[in-house]
Amino acid sequence: MRGDHVYYNCGAYSHHGIDCGDGTVIHYTKSQGNISRISWADFASGMTVFVKEYGQCDTPDTVVWRAESRLGENAYDLFDNNCEHFATWCKTGIHASEQVRNVGAVGVGASGSGAAVAGSLGVVSAAGAAAGLSGAGIMSGLATVGGVVGGGAVAGIGALGLAPAAITKIAMDQVLTDDENLPDDEREARAVGRTMTTVGALAGTAGAVGTVAAAGSVAGLSAAGITSGLAAVGATVGGGMVAGVAITVAAPAAAAAAVGFGAYKLWKWISE
Repeated sequence: MRGDHVYYNCGAYSHHGIDCGDGTVIHYTKSQGNISRISWADFASGMTVFVKEYGQCDTPDTVVWRAESRLGENAYDLFDNNCEHFATWCKTGIHASEQVRNVGAVGVGASGSGAAVAGSLGVVSAAGAAAGLSGAGIMSGLATVGGVVGGGAVAGIGALGLAPAAITKIAMDQVLTDDENLPDDEREARAVGRTMTTVGALAGTAGAVGTVAAAGSVAGLSAAGITSGLAAVGATVGGGMVAGVAITVAAPAAAAAAVGFGAYKLWKWISE
């Protein structure tokens, strides 16, 4: 319909335009680098075309007027002025691209979480009375970190997972950010996803500790049990205790992302 924000998926990205209601679509083309009007058939190119739903947006006449006002513009930029930026601006007057924002948030989250895991290994290596990443050094470091929060080595495992989980939470909050221009069901699904990201982080911490307790040849959370469990977890990727610590520390972040995004998709499916 006239003034619709239309798009189709191209695998890793999607292409967007504005339906003019007369059998034509105005869009920003990456290949030609300009805003042009083409036929609906040429825009669709045999793909399944979807309509992006909005909770609040401007009138169809305003949307099409905005699109037509920029015909011939030749300033395409993948990150700052792409086809989604254009179509969103036409609908709302706001220059924004969820694709760019999400890629940025995921990239920052992944690199930040990775750095936090690496930093956690450094803390373990340096914090204890026995320095280094030998068995004794790891246990001493975990106990020292855990002591900061009033616990022992088990608390140390949980504490070290906080930084990667927090970074992932921030990234997921960006991916699932609220927007008053979105339909109510989409906003509700995103709110559920943001909440469940926190739940996932907590569940991941508990799961990581439980895995350490159960995985080794010595069960439980005694010093021998933790040492054995970390070694067994690390062995799953061909490593030892150091790899086990890295996996255990990263688990809350991975669970936060998986549970949060999974809850978002499930809520959307139920709503639809």
